[in-house]
Amino acid sequence: MAKTNFQYEKRQKELEKKKKAEEKAKRKLEAKNNPKADDGTPDAADEDEADGDEAEATPAA
Repeated sequence: MAKTNFQYEKRQKELEKKKKAEEKAKRKLEAKNNPKADDGTPDAADEDEADGDEAEATPAA
């Protein structure tokens, strides 16, 4: 029976954590530079378009 390579698994976890931390730092920096651009809420124009699509899809009886 083969031995489990714990060093490989540990390294993969470390790389994943590092990647996640870098992405988080990048998002944080972008949010700092553009506070209103990426606040997590959809644009009002996008909401209006979605409502218009629903109205077109269901014809009035």
